[in-house]
Amino acid sequence: MKIRNILDELKKPFEKGQKLEKLYPAFDAFETFLFVPNHTSKTGAHIRDAIDLKRVMITVIIALLPALFYGIYNTGYQYLVQLPESFTTVDAIIHGSYKIIPMIAVSYIVGLSIEFLFAILRGHQVNEGYLVTGLLIPMIMPVDIPLWMVGVSVAFAVVIGKEAFGGTGMNILNPALTARAFAFFAYPTYMSGNQVWVSEASNVDGVSGETILGMLAAGNSPGQYSVMEMFVGSIPGSIAETSTLMVLIGAIILIYTGIGSWRIMLGGIIGAAITGILFNLWGANALMSFNWMNHLIVGGFAFGIVFMATDPVSASQTVKGKWIYGILVGILCILIRVFNPAYPEGVMLAILLMNVFAPTIDHYVIESNVKKREKRLINQLKTA
Repeated sequence: MKIRNILDELKKPFEKGQKLEKLYPAFDAFETFLFVPNHTSKTGAHIRDAIDLKRVMITVIIALLPALFYGIYNTGYQYLVQLPESFTTVDAIIHGSYKIIPMIAVSYIVGLSIEFLFAILRGHQVNEGYLVTGLLIPMIMPVDIPLWMVGVSVAFAVVIGKEAFGGTGMNILNPALTARAFAFFAYPTYMSGNQVWVSEASNVDGVSGETILGMLAAGNSPGQYSVMEMFVGSIPGSIAETSTLMVLIGAIILIYTGIGSWRIMLGGIIGAAITGILFNLWGANALMSFNWMNHLIVGGFAFGIVFMATDPVSASQTVKGKWIYGILVGILCILIRVFNPAYPEGVMLAILLMNVFAPTIDHYVIESNVKKREKRLINQLKTA
């Protein structure tokens, strides 16, 4: 193949002993993006398969695209619908692209630069995990957060949340949520309130940017939004988290390809539904009285449980552990929403907390299985 031959020629200066040897990880990242690596594992247990980490990450990106494209449209729609002038779908897409594409560019430029730097310094291959993280971070941010804050949050997530633990596959917290948590606590006025969720809400008179959960936390009713609007996503919120419909499309892709854990997704829904139903029976405040089904389709719950709770690195690995992990994420999300009026969203903190406990869950699940097998073996020996 002509492209393969060209790459082989370009590769020579980067090979061992050549003048650009130290930059080999950078070239290797470009080469393996185009072609599956032609080397195999030499030690340890491994599975022969046609898919590698880059292809897994690209599949996740494909699953993210419906939510991203709708997020671009909804960003423009939420801004233009509150102005007196008429507008078209194209106008909404143009405005949304103007706001969101620069955020994505900053995320990838900063994040990949750091990834390449660590790969060169450590002399290992560039980790592909940031292909997804670099898209997730802007998708879960408010639309008007300054670009430099996006860059700082990305740098924190990659350096402290990921590379400090050894890079892709070693981090204990989801990097995208780590970036959002850093931004939330470092720049709270840009990550919460009524003026950050709709484009230009703080600059244009008459534009309101309050989210449904924000209204409920303040004791107000979000009656102006129908259930269908909540489900489709034509409501204020983080850039790509508002549309449960688009998230469901992504979930189907992840489950069909075997990349996303349906056990974690379903467990999260069960945990949130049960907790929401119990609070509906109590009904002491607006968030408790909010219909449990609506809890599943507003805020970032659906997006978080599909794309971040299922992160194979920071989530539980055992079958039973995935059920426990998912159910607890759902329970904690609703608990945080109801009892923390300063942060009614909940799903970010719920997932990060369960990221910390995921290894413990797996440890006890494995220990339980070992004890059951020991008991079964002892009984077999006694009856033999």
